[in-house]
Amino acid sequence: MADGLIITLEIFFLTLILSIPLGIIVSIGRLSEIKFLFKITEFYIWVMRGTPLMLQIVFIFFGLPIVGIAFDRFTAVLIAFVLNYGAYFGEIFRGGMESIDKGQYEAAKVLGLTSYKTFIRIILPQMFKVVLPSIANEVITLVKDTSLVYVVGIGELLRAGKIASNRDVSLIPLALVGIIYLLLTAIFTEIFNKIEKRYSYYE
Repeated sequence: MADGLIITLEIFFLTLILSIPLGIIVSIGRLSEIKFLFKITEFYIWVMRGTPLMLQIVFIFFGLPIVGIAFDRFTAVLIAFVLNYGAYFGEIFRGGMESIDKGQYEAAKVLGLTSYKTFIRIILPQMFKVVLPSIANEVITLVKDTSLVYVVGIGELLRAGKIASNRDVSLIPLALVGIIYLLLTAIFTEIFNKIEKRYSYYE
């Protein structure tokens, strides 16, 4: 079960590290005035949010090899998770960006800031303050979604717990798995509560 927990945490952290930057890129595409870019990102979000994550994992691992594109189990799972959560984060960030007063952009322009500096120094910090509760919800969901990787035979926490439960003919391993998930969600909830307090100076 300890090995399963390590794999669960690897999937969790790698998904966060890769999907948040992807979400920012997607949100920029959704707000772009370039019609082609807007349509591509809109279609991507529609597909990712409109189909189950488990189906996406199965499609990438079992479906793509049919057309000659094959990934190992861990890579296939990671790709599915990053693409899925990148879409959700993209919509969250888009909403956060749209909530920023247009006067912020105009003030930055008057001060002579470039579009890049305006986005990095002014828009992003305020956007993260606005979307932190939504990000926290997605992070908690991600902790639990990592259990879906059992479908391709990866030995994450839940699968390890089920194997131990079947071996020992006992519910104790599954109860331990539940406690571990509860502890993980409690830890990340507390972390985000502290981050929200730190960002409160923007109010």
